Amino acid sequence: MINSEEVWIGNIYRPPSEAYSIILQATIGCSHNKCTFCNMYKNKKFSIKPIEKIKSEIEYFRKRVKYAERIFLADGDAMIIPTEMLLEILAYLKKVFPECKRISSYATPKSIKLKTNDELRKIRESGISLLYIGLESGDDKVLEKINKGVSSDELAALCRKAKEAGFSLSVTFIAGILGKKDWKDHAVNTGKLISRIKPDYVGILSLMLEEGTEIYTEYLKGEFQEAEGIDILKEIEKMIENINVKAPVIFRANHASNYLNLGGTFPQDKERLISQIKDALDRYDVKDKKYRRL
Repeated sequence: MINSEEVWIGNIYRPPSEAYSIILQATIGCSHNKCTFCNMYKNKKFSIKPIEKIKSEIEYFRKRVKYAERIFLADGDAMIIPTEMLLEILAYLKKVFPECKRISSYATPKSIKLKTNDELRKIRESGISLLYIGLESGDDKVLEKINKGVSSDELAALCRKAKEAGFSLSVTFIAGILGKKDWKDHAVNTGKLISRIKPDYVGILSLMLEEGTEIYTEYLKGEFQEAEGIDILKEIEKMIENINVKAPVIFRANHASNYLNLGGTFPQDKERLISQIKDALDRYDVKDKKYRRL
């Protein structure tokens, strides 16, 4: 008989919008797991759970959940699962949870690159409709520094590939990833990359220094200086200034890591968001060096 400790191995992470979803851990860890700022999966060796175990866990949830509209596939990159196996998982989910209206997953650039266009279309048609991708930056120097393993042009191409297959995209970027170093290129190029990709959802997070990461080691050595609240706000402002889209893009910077809660839809809310930041900057006490929210 399965217990919860067998269903969820290690710490489990999910996007805020999946708070009420069933979390099905189809993979353990992250297939990339090399980003210098992230410690989410550092203590896990990446692996894909056997198909029979995944099916038994689906049955475990069915016995305990009467109705489930949303299912999220964890851990860091369920899209890396070989296509035929992933299609079998999705077919079983559809059989066991016929009422489910949305299946979503984290994805990495690597997992999208490995899938053919036809494979992506089959996965989309079989149930996964929303992909969450941490892009972090639109600047090539930053992407190289944080060991993302891809360039901004590659990110743009891979996101277009996913969108052309029919997936909705929710992408995230990180303010403060360079600390107090010059962040202008990072902010400008991030806004430009968002404009190129035209994702359905954009989330801006603020860097949180986590033990066990390369950036945290740099911080301890004095090689990395954490950005202050005023720097973060200016950085996000610059990102927003460089987002130019015509189709709707839902924008959020309301994660617990952020200094100012922001939310709106581009293009119509662009000027309002900039105005909110300018107002906050006007009220910010530059002499206060604490990382306080406004």
